[in-house]
Amino acid sequence: MSNKVKSLQDLRKMRDELKGKINLREKSDNPDNLVQIKVSMATCGIASGARETMNYIIDDLDNQAIDAVVTQTGCMGYCYAEPTIEVTLPGEEPVIIGNVDTKKASEIIEKYIKNGELVDGIIPDTYKTIDNK
Repeated sequence: MSNKVKSLQDLRKMRDELKGKINLREKSDNPDNLVQIKVSMATCGIASGARETMNYIIDDLDNQAIDAVVTQTGCMGYCYAEPTIEVTLPGEEPVIIGNVDTKKASEIIEKYIKNGELVDGIIPDTYKTIDNK
């Protein structure tokens, strides 16, 4: 998308591109039936490239016509592993994945979102000992 609008056609093209991105990010009729992705966009995440990661995820999901809700969230507390994302497949528990650059985002979409295969980089959300059964 260019920064300068030179014609009505350019303006319409920009509008259509933005509508598609907004639709992809904000679908909310039945979010439990859709893949949900939250991208940590606190200062630490943004400094580590979370904005680029989020834009890549939105574009790739849109290009592959994968229905998903992509939103941004604040700090998840995993600053050492930024950019971090939380992915929730329909009917599954959320999975938090760290160090998600565009290459890792592509792997997550291809392996986890499309095929349900776990990928490296998952951050455990709970730590249980043998005593906690």
